[in-house]
Amino acid sequence: MRKSRTLTGIGIAAAALLALTGCQGGTPSDGNGGDGGDAGTGNAENPWTVATDVKLEGSPTFDKMTADGKVIVGVKEDQPGLGYLDVTTGERTGFDVDIARWVAASLGFDEDAIEFKAIPSANREQAIVNGDIDYYVGTYSINDKRKEQIDFAGPYFITGQGLLVAKDSDIASEKDLNKDTTVCSATGSTPIQNIKENFPEVPTKEYDLYSLCVEDLISGKVQAVTTDQAILIGYAAKDPDLIKVVGEPFSVEKYGIGLPKGDDALRSHINTMLTDGGDVWQGIFDKNLGQSGIKVEQPAVDNY
Repeated sequence: MRKSRTLTGIGIAAAALLALTGCQGGTPSDGNGGDGGDAGTGNAENPWTVATDVKLEGSPTFDKMTADGKVIVGVKEDQPGLGYLDVTTGERTGFDVDIARWVAASLGFDEDAIEFKAIPSANREQAIVNGDIDYYVGTYSINDKRKEQIDFAGPYFITGQGLLVAKDSDIASEKDLNKDTTVCSATGSTPIQNIKENFPEVPTKEYDLYSLCVEDLISGKVQAVTTDQAILIGYAAKDPDLIKVVGEPFSVEKYGIGLPKGDDALRSHINTMLTDGGDVWQGIFDKNLGQSGIKVEQPAVDNY
């Protein structure tokens, strides 16, 4: 049975922000040394500030960062507008990348102390479990299966699964997928599993990178690319004469920040940062995705 539509637009999220208690020392706005999420003191380019004298008792991940003198962040680098690396200039840009920078700043680490690592979707949990990265920010959907191995702060964004097709395609929504329309997505991703489960007659193709799916779409080797609509909008904005996003999202995906399991102090710190830093979050969205014309509200965090 096909999955019913559960969203009428991207970013349908609760606007209410949760007031948290039990903050750790040095959290973003507790006036106890750390002020990394102090909204309004940054600028349009970097709307956060780097906290000083941060203390975060009970967090082995923060202790490791402090000992190493740096933070290691897992990201994507082939998703325009979200997590993208310009191989010519070496510049990383995108909403997710800036969320990762904001987290680092709230912990007292500036740009020079951040080491980014590109991690494919299928390897994210293992990279966190192995300690290869301190946290992951990269269109990482929160679900119960992943929470068996890691924890999530957030969500910091809500979107839904969509379709990207060629500009002249007749495909208008997921209802037009059939045995003659090959759909491509990232190996191990939630969207490709949704296609297999809900559209069993549709052929699928998988790569480690979404960008390879988009290349196949433009060359006519596949008829659609599926993943979260926020990612697809970024690709469509990059090549508007060749590809387009169609239909409405047909799932709900809540993006979280992947953390080592059991580091409740770090999860609480980041959730407080997100909750108290609404203006910073909006500034990051406006900078990276605001020109898309999409109107969104920051979702409330889930302090599970």
